[in-house]
Amino acid sequence: MTPETSGTGSTVRRILLGSQLRRLREARGVSRQDAGYVIRASESKISRLELGRVSFKERDVDDLLTLYGVRDEAERAALLQLAREANTPGWWHRYSDILPGWFQTYVGLEESAALIRTYELQFVPGLLQSEGYARAVIRQGNAGAADHEIEQRVDLRLQRQERLTGPEAPRLWAVLDEGALRRPIGGPEVMRGQFEHLIKMAKLPNVTIQVMPFRFGGHAAEGGAFSILRFPEQDLPDVVYVENLTGAMYLDKRDDVDTYLQVMERLCVDSETPERTVELLGDLLREA
Repeated sequence: MTPETSGTGSTVRRILLGSQLRRLREARGVSRQDAGYVIRASESKISRLELGRVSFKERDVDDLLTLYGVRDEAERAALLQLAREANTPGWWHRYSDILPGWFQTYVGLEESAALIRTYELQFVPGLLQSEGYARAVIRQGNAGAADHEIEQRVDLRLQRQERLTGPEAPRLWAVLDEGALRRPIGGPEVMRGQFEHLIKMAKLPNVTIQVMPFRFGGHAAEGGAFSILRFPEQDLPDVVYVENLTGAMYLDKRDDVDTYLQVMERLCVDSETPERTVELLGDLLREA
């Protein structure tokens, strides 16, 4: 199969196809257990398919469409085509030896997002890291890793960033805690390069950067870092991504998402304005 190009979104296509199959199954009154029997799979496999967490076999989709009473040839053809597209490997799959499965899902969602809103407490967000800063962060978090593995991880991070300046670039709105800027990573030269990079990125029309200053005190996001992804496909809900040391949570229930959206809105109101943020970055650059 031809590797997926930037922004085409096989991860999102899996989610879309899974949700459509779930609606068809429920409309027909078919249980997950019965659907699994037809494709020689378990009930849990049907659940994973409907959540878009595993790849689809075209034969299985064809059998499920028959079970669900989908006879219109155009509708069947469209869903089978979606199954083929959903199985196209993303460009990041070539990094699968260093990329945990839970983060592959995030990269796939990020690749398809139209709007990315993120709050970062400890580090500059990955999409805004300079190469030197990214290398220092990655080396610190992967003590003992071989040099070639470190460089693979850096390459992956830089390739994720390319979408910000490519065609159909997403809107990125990032709020950084001042601590992420004050924490020395990689030494003075690396930090100077990072401040210069942030000033440059802040000039892009699709990028907004704000800083939550120390002087504000406690604020709405003391719980930690998170990202909110919004997609151009109307059938897809916003997804909140919260990472921990060994995995991540993906939240898409309306109540959960609304809570994080409210926190993000509060952060944007309480943080330094984008204009003042650029001034602050200039001050930090001169101090470094």
